[in-house]
Amino acid sequence: MSTSPTSAQRPRDRTDIANDPVLDLARQRYRQIDFIVPQVGNETIEVLFAHRSVRSYLPTSLPPGTVETLVTAAQSAASSSNLQVWSVIAVEDPERKARLAALAGNQKHILQAPLFLIWLIDLARLDNLAKERGTSAEALGYIDSFLLGAVDTSLAAQNAVVALESLGLGGVYIGAIRNKPVEVAKELALPPNVFALFGLVVGHPDPAVPTDIKPRLPQEVVLHREQYSWGAPQRAAIEIYDQRIRIFQQEQNLPQQDWSTQAVNRVKDAPALHGRERLHDALTALGFGLN
Repeated sequence: MSTSPTSAQRPRDRTDIANDPVLDLARQRYRQIDFIVPQVGNETIEVLFAHRSVRSYLPTSLPPGTVETLVTAAQSAASSSNLQVWSVIAVEDPERKARLAALAGNQKHILQAPLFLIWLIDLARLDNLAKERGTSAEALGYIDSFLLGAVDTSLAAQNAVVALESLGLGGVYIGAIRNKPVEVAKELALPPNVFALFGLVVGHPDPAVPTDIKPRLPQEVVLHREQYSWGAPQRAAIEIYDQRIRIFQQEQNLPQQDWSTQAVNRVKDAPALHGRERLHDALTALGFGLN
């Protein structure tokens, strides 16, 4: 049975460009006043374009049913072969949040917000089902299965982020949950073949600490047509972006550094990974084959 699109899905009449929120948000995203997007837009696209990472929260509790709503949104994402090889742990206990925050670099927003979601690559469920049926789950030991889990988990989590932002809530991903994967697994009682891919802080943004939309790389850098290209146009666009990101940092009272310098420093050597350079050994200890 087909259904008609909701008002949030239906394209708007965007003839009034001067007062178009979608175009305004797109221009904020790129810090490019002459940026033009295709003449389509709706409330969903507004939510997507307005995304920002929130790192200051009120201690206010979330409305009843928030976790279940976010998980329903997450489970509405695509899943490769419908294998659904992910799970999520909702952490609300202050003491457990504090221990996880310590493992993830003592990020204060984990403590401030009422909810910390830990998104898991979960191959244990299929492994257990196979064992109960007396059959093999050999394919789970190959790297493609781990990548499948990472993709499915990320798709699910991003659906949840779009849902929480549409409800007026804020969130921020915590990749540092991978800094100490074995310790995190112990804290969360994870069985073999389950890996905490990242965390997600969820709460009410503190209006006293507003966060602007962070500019992204110009589309000239990331959008390729027909074949991949790298050359002078991309380098020139990155130089422009470096200028824009420094302006953003200044506005947000952040240390100023070119994006290109920051990004190259982040990948220059193993210590820049802050412990994640030992991830292969940790995954082996957690039961993943990665053949």
